[in-house]
Amino acid sequence: MKSGFIGIIGRPNVGKSTLLNSILGEKIAITTEKPQTTRNTIRGIYTRMEGEGEDREPACQMVFIDTPGIHKPKNKLGTFMTDSAVNTLKEVDVILFLVDSEYEGEGSGDAYILDLLQSNQTPKLLVINKIDKIDPETFRRTYEYYEGLDLFDAIVGTNAKTGQNVDELLATLEDLLAEGPMFFPEEMITDNPERFLVSEIIREKALLYLNDEVPHGVAVEIEKFDEQPEITNISAVIYCEKDSHKGIIIGRDGKKLKGIGKSARLEIEALLGTKVYLELFVKVKKNWRQSDVMLGNFGYVASWKTDLHR
Repeated sequence: MKSGFIGIIGRPNVGKSTLLNSILGEKIAITTEKPQTTRNTIRGIYTRMEGEGEDREPACQMVFIDTPGIHKPKNKLGTFMTDSAVNTLKEVDVILFLVDSEYEGEGSGDAYILDLLQSNQTPKLLVINKIDKIDPETFRRTYEYYEGLDLFDAIVGTNAKTGQNVDELLATLEDLLAEGPMFFPEEMITDNPERFLVSEIIREKALLYLNDEVPHGVAVEIEKFDEQPEITNISAVIYCEKDSHKGIIIGRDGKKLKGIGKSARLEIEALLGTKVYLELFVKVKKNWRQSDVMLGNFGYVASWKTDLHR
């Protein structure tokens, strides 16, 4: 069989997490229209089986590493996110670089990523995503520009939201992989713990409910995760950086926080397969994105310093 680790990189909001969810056929990474939604590296496991019944055997296993969008950082959280994505490039077997528009030239985010890739000998595949929003002539120019760099082993156009050409992408990736072992059981689609997935669901709902000035300063911490036979009791704190933001998150008569909680609870119940009692609190931690201690408390640790293949 073939197997390997595949790093998904690109600028913020190009559709990396949406593509990962589409590949897996299940949501494990949160997605919103707001940039920099993904903060941690998230692993998704795709296993292709062949045969039927007792003759069913694994043919390929791809472990995708969904990384934060590479951007110019404005604080320590941004530095962590960008470093996390860049350092993933050193540990994977294939690099999947996503773009969603025509190349914008020197000084752009894509130019910075291309510079990183020039000195990297790892096989590379370019994905031109959101092809439903790109007219044919722009797609042709984009394809020809990247092809002319002689940097990528293959180029595929996709629409991650609908799954268009995702099968073609997987087949192309499999061609780039070498023979290798089965890293995870067939039924496993992520090795991220449930507590982490729950905190991400809550943060996603907060991002969807909040104004543009608030989301980047929001973090979620799970304080209680008590699994009982009939119900799972969860208590979580939504942290923000300003007192004014706390009021926005709670909303008039608590309506916004209730909306975040209800939306999150329904998705968490689907994830866990059990009834959930969810309590949400809002607290202020001023300038937490510049605090090494708070970043560590919220789980933003240097993942590249751990064993990627654990």
